Amino acid sequence: MNPTAPSSPSPGTPVTAGVQPSGTDLADLVGRTDLVALPVGFPTGAGLPPVVLELGRLFEAAGHELSLVGGPVRDLFLGRVSPDLDFTTDADPDTTLRIARKWADAHWDIGRKFGTIGFSKGGWQLEVTTYRAEKYDRDSRKPQVAFGDSLDEDLLRRDFTVNAMAIRLPSLELVDPFGGVKDLAAGRLRTPGTPEDSFSDDPLRMMRAARFASQLGIGVDPSVVEAMTAMAERITIISAERVRDELVKLVNGSHPRAGLNLLVDTGLAEHVLPELPALKLETDEHHRHKDVYEHSLTVLDQAIGHEYPAELEEQWAAEHPEAPGAGPAGPVGTGEAAEASDGETETGRFAPPSGTYVPAPDFILRFAALMHDVGKPATRRFEPSGAVTFRHHDVVGAKLVKQRMRALKFDNDTIKAVARLVELHMRFYGYGDAGWTDSAVRRYVNDAGPVLPRLHALTRSDVTTRNRRKAERLAFAYDDLERRMVEIAEKEELQAVRPDLDGSQVMQILGIKPGPVVGRAYKHLLEYRLDEGPHDEETATAELLRWWAEQPESSD
Repeated sequence: MNPTAPSSPSPGTPVTAGVQPSGTDLADLVGRTDLVALPVGFPTGAGLPPVVLELGRLFEAAGHELSLVGGPVRDLFLGRVSPDLDFTTDADPDTTLRIARKWADAHWDIGRKFGTIGFSKGGWQLEVTTYRAEKYDRDSRKPQVAFGDSLDEDLLRRDFTVNAMAIRLPSLELVDPFGGVKDLAAGRLRTPGTPEDSFSDDPLRMMRAARFASQLGIGVDPSVVEAMTAMAERITIISAERVRDELVKLVNGSHPRAGLNLLVDTGLAEHVLPELPALKLETDEHHRHKDVYEHSLTVLDQAIGHEYPAELEEQWAAEHPEAPGAGPAGPVGTGEAAEASDGETETGRFAPPSGTYVPAPDFILRFAALMHDVGKPATRRFEPSGAVTFRHHDVVGAKLVKQRMRALKFDNDTIKAVARLVELHMRFYGYGDAGWTDSAVRRYVNDAGPVLPRLHALTRSDVTTRNRRKAERLAFAYDDLERRMVEIAEKEELQAVRPDLDGSQVMQILGIKPGPVVGRAYKHLLEYRLDEGPHDEETATAELLRWWAEQPESSD
């Protein structure tokens, strides 16, 4: 934590601090900047929001213990403030609710059976959980919850030493029985007890180890890696939803390559994302194809480079309250082709920095980048000429992505978006050699639909060749394609291409009722529109009647 105060005042006194919690200014988060200074032993200038001490004093007055615990304490040593504050106490849930109910702005007890009561106060979210010890049955997905007796026992049950630290309240005493501060300084992830006991308590902690490697850029202790490898199959008792949530956090982390490598190296990926290790194709003796696994990780790294900090758009929106709306500038959301001045286009919309397309982190883009070639193992062929081909791996990959994401219980919109990107990621190739007609450009935009900005980023990221001339040629070709999109869009609403006649007009002209025939006619007019561009109503009607004359229903 790096406040603006030049030195640390005495513990327990308010200080003014310009804290950056997860990239967001503290004042924006809670509407206040006064923090309570922490004593020697914490980072210089580190502080806590006053609500933490207020709650601690309430529990002390009621004769109970209360400690800030876990992530919020860890983040103090990482220079961050968590928007959500977690506490642990010797009070049972009913007592917790009685102590803080009147003090809080609101409360909820949805986690009561697990010992957790939630409160909100002054814009902060606070969760207070009774000391507990929980274990999974060998074949159960649900924890057996048992309340514990002491803070040390509660910390022993936590996943990693960096999360097994607490601050007693209101005394502000740091409790770190397992060396979490030293492990943070060493960049090392260990468990408080044995890794085997920790992962037996909750096998999802193996996924969390990979997630922390991604989020914190922290190394994983060999003992943890060894236990993850030996116990990887245990992850199968965890619900798909919990695995999915950890996977999303991992992919959205600052160092996803580290977390993904850990999943693959320990064998966890074989159970949660088997398509990923399958990309490690056996290299033939003549090395006639790339390492698809490493290529995919490189594409992921490069896709992240096409994201821009979300704060840029938020800041722009705050400075332009009269703007027509948020979202990337231009009718096709381009980055390279958008002509911007200080983040603004002539349309008055936010323009991403050149070369970027979506705010970070963008899971859909990142996951599509990671999975774009998962169809290659099933489509690999060795040709008589010695070449290696992966024909239609884009189509096969899209199907595999859908299957895996459904198994992980992703929502339909996310599945559809990722699969669409995988399906379209090869569409661009050949543009630089043969060029495209305006019709082909329209189809590219129309088929991509709302994922077009991500498709721009994915296509550019998929160029990992070491041949500089080839890379420059492909980049130039895509620049040209984006420019053509802008030029065509200036003449017509490219992203909202519709037939020149709507369904009601079709039924009136043909004298038919609603039904499948109307849909077929609409589809034909859309194809006509994409091929030929916009037409006036008279020309579109003539084309509709020409098509209708060839349909068997016209005789009726």
